Amino acid sequence: MDSSLMRKIEKAKDYALQPERIRFRSYKAEFRGDNGNHAIAYESGKWGCDCEYYERRGTCTHIMAMQFMLEGMLAAGATALP
Repeated sequence: MDSSLMRKIEKAKDYALQPERIRFRSYKAEFRGDNGNHAIAYESGKWGCDCEYYERRGTCTHIMAMQFMLEGMLAAGATALP
């Protein structure tokens, strides 16, 4: 492995320890919940989920779990998708 690539790998490892460098603009994923899989999305500071609880309440455990996981990597004040 050449020295240039080795430096890039070390820099990448350093970046990986600094999640505050990352800001998600959009995000789509499948969340495997206890009662089935759910499509979740984050777009322009707003969250969405296809579960029934989200439809009734505007938030859900799937979104809250992702918010905990991505803490510091999302725009401040992220809200539910309309």
